[in-house]
Amino acid sequence: MAKTRSRHGSQQMMIADKNYFGNEFEHTIDQAGIELLRPARKGEKPRAGSRFFKPLRQIIESINETFKGQLNLEQHRGRTPSGVITRVTQRILAMTAAIWHNDQTGHTIRRSLTAYDH
Repeated sequence: MAKTRSRHGSQQMMIADKNYFGNEFEHTIDQAGIELLRPARKGEKPRAGSRFFKPLRQIIESINETFKGQLNLEQHRGRTPSGVITRVTQRILAMTAAIWHNDQTGHTIRRSLTAYDH
């Protein structure tokens, strides 16, 4: 794909799974100035960035598990899109504040909200 810059002056990248494919799709993404990084499908030659997918997937899965487990995001109780966004954002900010606080006070476990859950 041609390297282009976004209107903000930096290259945009999209990381996707192997099901985001096709000439028309990739052409559209390229025309938008986005570099698509995805694993190769069966029969395709290896694609750029493939060595990063396995460790990156582990990080993403860890973050998703934190969101679902500790922040209980699957039961957000938001009734509208803006309500969901508000509730999810509140929980992420609370987790961020807890991590910062636990770091500042020397706690060894920084990503836990257990001490604040009453």
